[in-house]
Amino acid sequence: MLNKLFKLDENKTDFKTEILAGITTFLAMSYILGVNPGMLSATGMSLSGVFIATAIASGIACILMGLLSNYPVGLAPGMGLNALFTYTIVLGMGLSWQAALAAVLLSSILFLIITLVGLREAILNAIPKDLKLAIGAGIGFFLAFLGLANAGIVVSDPATIVSLGSVSAAPVLLALIGIAITLILYVRKVPAAVFIGLLITAILGVIMTFAGLGGPESTLPSLPAQWISFDLDFSVVGGFMSGFGELFKNIPTLIIILFSLLFVTFFDTTGTLIPLAKECGFEKEDGTTEGINRAFISDALGGIVGAIMGSSTVTAYVESATGIGLGGRTGITAIVTGILFLLSVFLAPTVLALFTSSVTTAALVTVGILMFVQIKDIEWDNLAIVAAVFMTIIMMVLSYSISLGIAFGFITYTIVAVATGKAKELNPLVWVLFIVFILYLVFGL
Repeated sequence: MLNKLFKLDENKTDFKTEILAGITTFLAMSYILGVNPGMLSATGMSLSGVFIATAIASGIACILMGLLSNYPVGLAPGMGLNALFTYTIVLGMGLSWQAALAAVLLSSILFLIITLVGLREAILNAIPKDLKLAIGAGIGFFLAFLGLANAGIVVSDPATIVSLGSVSAAPVLLALIGIAITLILYVRKVPAAVFIGLLITAILGVIMTFAGLGGPESTLPSLPAQWISFDLDFSVVGGFMSGFGELFKNIPTLIIILFSLLFVTFFDTTGTLIPLAKECGFEKEDGTTEGINRAFISDALGGIVGAIMGSSTVTAYVESATGIGLGGRTGITAIVTGILFLLSVFLAPTVLALFTSSVTTAALVTVGILMFVQIKDIEWDNLAIVAAVFMTIIMMVLSYSISLGIAFGFITYTIVAVATGKAKELNPLVWVLFIVFILYLVFGL
């Protein structure tokens, strides 16, 4: 029955291989269980509530991917999308987390509609490739900066704006050690390198805590009072329902938010699913990818589930390549990953006690580095493109806003294109976005 349902023979795999691939994918992705609650809780959301939302949303989304598309791809709240949710929409624009969840739900529904009606290809062709790469790289810088700041490696300074924190402080020292360990494991191509790096760092942090190196407000990890809990916190589930009224008070701001969420989700998902599908051998001779639309639909449904459960946008994870590398080729891999995420809801006390900001810094920096790598494909000998790329990245980091970085990138690209006599080459959608972003920056909508 499994062979017929998931086409095991056709994909040259077996049940045992799929199980091992699913476990490996979960281990590679599981760092999000510690990172996401720490990030989203800055909005006022319950730390344990976000943990439960992250685990359940990831679990359901993975299972949907396995059943609907038969892809061996895991899904969870996206890195970069959680930063957009927290630091731009809530802390930057001043919206409540409930309104931000309502925006995530709407953007996921729009993404589903775009996929169903076949607009994906048209949108992909409208946005300049180099801007897509710049935005991905900029988010990588932004994530790394968040990790460094949360751990105290980078601190504010009235004289120089930012400065290096006290390296001798225990939380900072632990974060730096964690970054080094994780990078060593990653470059050595150790499976689930990020998760193992976090685990080793957490153990070292507990030892430092027992040695009395942490202060009263230390971000060092500690042993949990209880390892497993069946008292689940559902306080953020359904929070989106009270956010629609606030969200629709300012339509121009709503448009900016939805565009930012859609843009990042769209290209993050596309840039993840297509290469993973190719690695699985799903690419056809004519260049099309077998089952990719079903995978996109599954991803969009995962985003809807995430918003309902109380999480930032759920999307496909590139870490799925670890399971694919072990031979995972069918939806069984994704389903196993999803089941493990669902089981992890009972480990909230353990994860939240061990994976503090000093520990999760390594994950943010490592993911940031991986996102930065795509900058190599930018057309560096074209000054117009270089200017847009530069403004996208630097303004994303310095303004502490992903959407402002995107805005400056589009505006710069359009202005330089006009100055170089290439205005006619611009897609009409680029002009629409140019006008919207100008209004956004000038009037602070």
